[in-house]
Amino acid sequence: MPVIDHRSAAFAELGKAVLSGSQKIFQTSGPVVIFPSSGTGAWEAAIVNTLSPGDKVLMVETGHFATLWQKMAVRFGLDVEFMAGDWRHGADPAAIGERLSQDKSHAIKAVMVVHNETSTGVTSRIAEIRKAIDAAKHPALFLVDTISSLGSADYKHEAWGVDVTVSCSQKGFMLPPGLGFNAISEKARAAAKTGGMPRSYWDWEEMLKSNAGGFFPYTPATNLLYGLREAIAMMLEEGLDNVFARHKRLAAATRAAVEHWGLEVLCQNPAEYSPVLTAVVMPPGHDADQFRKVVLDNFNMSLGAGLTKLAGKVFRIGHLGECNELTLLGALSGVELGLSVAGVPHRAGGVAAAMKFLEDRTSANLASHLKVIKN
Repeated sequence: MPVIDHRSAAFAELGKAVLSGSQKIFQTSGPVVIFPSSGTGAWEAAIVNTLSPGDKVLMVETGHFATLWQKMAVRFGLDVEFMAGDWRHGADPAAIGERLSQDKSHAIKAVMVVHNETSTGVTSRIAEIRKAIDAAKHPALFLVDTISSLGSADYKHEAWGVDVTVSCSQKGFMLPPGLGFNAISEKARAAAKTGGMPRSYWDWEEMLKSNAGGFFPYTPATNLLYGLREAIAMMLEEGLDNVFARHKRLAAATRAAVEHWGLEVLCQNPAEYSPVLTAVVMPPGHDADQFRKVVLDNFNMSLGAGLTKLAGKVFRIGHLGECNELTLLGALSGVELGLSVAGVPHRAGGVAAAMKFLEDRTSANLASHLKVIKN
């Protein structure tokens, strides 16, 4: 597609389409701001619009990316209380609720949580955290990172009472990097109007003024917006419930393979299994990065690396976006071949176990469909 005049009527149609379409993916009736940025930029926008230097915030150590967001918050002068985690569990709603109950003076201005921790394959229970915040009767803003989950795992910005949802283009939206998103509540917007930090590029109000007509206050990433429009159309055509069910199905098939191989899934709470990716723990004495190199060199397939604390200890299998049963089975075949070539102890037949799971699920769905037709 050509880059068109971003002050033209044709562009306004594109702008309005992606802004309204993004609301459907975030499942909100409130505004969604789209920045030309990475997810890191969207993190920064969430912070500078709502918080001020010295504000106390509560964050949770769920993995590598939660830690990076915490480091950014510290750089902006926020007083960060970082709840320790083992990188194998999501944020604990009960622990967050208890900590907020102790904060009688309401010194904590925001709770900041990563929904799907890309480094670990663990999701946090956002709706339960919202309930815990409400049960504590605490007025803190609720900021959530959905960089790797939006469009792949069920997420309801409005129904779950999130104030700022951060996301980006290169995961569930199936696009190259380059778009950052903030979905914002009225509470967050009010906080931005009366506080926040000095900002220009990241200012929500400047964006929202232009967005009302389908435009942006500065040069937009037009070609990525074309792609975003199509990505939204693809997801809505499939149906969000079907998109989420597909991801859960592929994730469960992946875990079936991992368990059959005799390897360990990093995530330890089944209620927090990620539908986006699965992190697999390597057996003692075997290096995950060396295994990944064997797979890449021999089968031209790239597996995700373990990051920081997990470097060399895990590899990650992605099953998000434009992924189906055949694509997944190809990836799992590459892993099983790699395990054999690399001499990693395992039980053969993991791909067959995943295939059996998918066969059973397909047969059950077909039987249910035929029953509906018959009735």
